[in-house]
Amino acid sequence: MISSHMRLFGAVVALLLGANGPAPAQQLELKLMAPAAPGGGWDQTARSMQQALVAAGVARSVQVTNVPGAGGSVGIAQFVNGAKGDGNQMMVNGFVMVGALAMNKSPVTLDQVTPIARLTEETQVIVVPASSPIKTAQDLATALKADIAKVTFAGGSAGGVDHVMAALFAGTVGADAKKINYIPFSGGGESLAAILGGKVTAGISGLSEYDGQIKAGKLRALGVTSAQRLPGVDIPTFKEQGIELVLANWRSVVAPPGITPEQRKVLSEAVEKMVKSDAWKDILKQKGWDDAYLGGDAFADFLKKEITRVTEVLKSVGLVKS
Repeated sequence: MISSHMRLFGAVVALLLGANGPAPAQQLELKLMAPAAPGGGWDQTARSMQQALVAAGVARSVQVTNVPGAGGSVGIAQFVNGAKGDGNQMMVNGFVMVGALAMNKSPVTLDQVTPIARLTEETQVIVVPASSPIKTAQDLATALKADIAKVTFAGGSAGGVDHVMAALFAGTVGADAKKINYIPFSGGGESLAAILGGKVTAGISGLSEYDGQIKAGKLRALGVTSAQRLPGVDIPTFKEQGIELVLANWRSVVAPPGITPEQRKVLSEAVEKMVKSDAWKDILKQKGWDDAYLGGDAFADFLKKEITRVTEVLKSVGLVKS
């Protein structure tokens, strides 16, 4: 009799703990920083995460804040100093921030954050206004070799993937990459206005950012940075045009310094559940982003190697002094 009562008591306790024990993921109320102006890739990633985390039942609420400036240097400084030890905060970042921090000689670095996961990769594209006399990637190469100072590129923050790509394109086609005329913008909307207004020769960004304007016939895509043609996308690769330029822009999410292993585990599991959800898969399809999920120590290792790699590229084109 006693043992049956004990079993019943145990079952009740288990039920109660299931409901009222450690807070399950759907109890999470998160703050997510996009360290850039609205409209760009980090902002889109943060708002997509906001949508997917809630839709997948991973979090009760997700508040997104924008902190633009210097390729994420302003945002990461605020995040590292202001969110220390807070297990309910995360920040979106990626390739762009790695370069920007190196170029800006930032006192705050990615070594100080807690890596959570790499989320996506995206193919890059170079575009010109539809009215431009430049019709192909080779036309752009010819213009660069003729007078590099006259060719202006619009893109994201200085030292980011767009800037690196402009320098790599110039170097690959035989122009002096150190003389590249690059104009950085903190938000996708601003750079798009400059391109459509004919204020620059060409624009560089992730394909998803310019996709609508390309399909509407307002922009002409000269090439994409994928190794092979993208399915369903009628844009030649640079490689097939004789230009050896293959590059992927990755985006990730990190937590503040000083969080506990348990807090890191909760955030890591929440993000992993999100990336496996139908809501996230639908967003990737809509945005044209590739799933590049990499979690835990594997992401931390990737991040270390990427910081070294990107810094070396920036040094080779003179954007970072040795």
